[in-house]
Amino acid sequence: MTIPDRTRDLPLWRQVQEDLVRRLRTGEFTERFPSEVDLVAEYGVSRTTVRQALRKLRDEGAVSAERGRRPRVNRSQEVEQPLGVLYSLHASVRTTGLTQHSIVQKLHVHADGVIADHLGLDGSTPLVHLERLRLAGDEPLAIDRVWLPAEHARCLLTADLTATGVYTVLEEAGIRLDRGQESIRAVPLTAAEQDALGCPVALSIHRLSHAQGIPMEWRHTLARGDRFTLTATIGAL
Repeated sequence: MTIPDRTRDLPLWRQVQEDLVRRLRTGEFTERFPSEVDLVAEYGVSRTTVRQALRKLRDEGAVSAERGRRPRVNRSQEVEQPLGVLYSLHASVRTTGLTQHSIVQKLHVHADGVIADHLGLDGSTPLVHLERLRLAGDEPLAIDRVWLPAEHARCLLTADLTATGVYTVLEEAGIRLDRGQESIRAVPLTAAEQDALGCPVALSIHRLSHAQGIPMEWRHTLARGDRFTLTATIGAL
């Protein structure tokens, strides 16, 4: 079948757009996306028709199609993470091919009775408290807050945590987290959290992690539900 098919009732721009979506899904444009001129010649339609098709692709987030620039295929902006493993958000973002960056908002040592209770520690125990805004690409992904016993985690105080994962720093210091439990639910955000993440609702993830049986990390992550997907493999009953 010739595309576009002028005998169909479907508008030409829509036929071009649907065919480009098909080609995107098959991975045809891994090296480069055709220019407007290329598409006009390939489909035998007007530049106006091509621009309408590209506008729809842009609205759907499939391509970037700014005037005067060659259209570009957008990488997936969604971070997927399987359940049942002690994952690093830093590593998960890197796996997608997106740039991982963090803005450190708090990093200090102090005592917190509530957090210490989660870790099975005395309320006066010094804790390293780190809070970061996590970015995937140029867009916010999560607000991440973590507490660890200062006895084991002072190495974080001098690390570059804008571009390095907490678990990487800990492993370099000889501490490897090997087990954890998480609870996940959707929650409304405060006004400040909405401003930071750019959405009104997020996934609230609480995690308690252990190292060789010792409670080592209490973490609370607020992750954008439109950018962070949890997946699971389920067997037969």
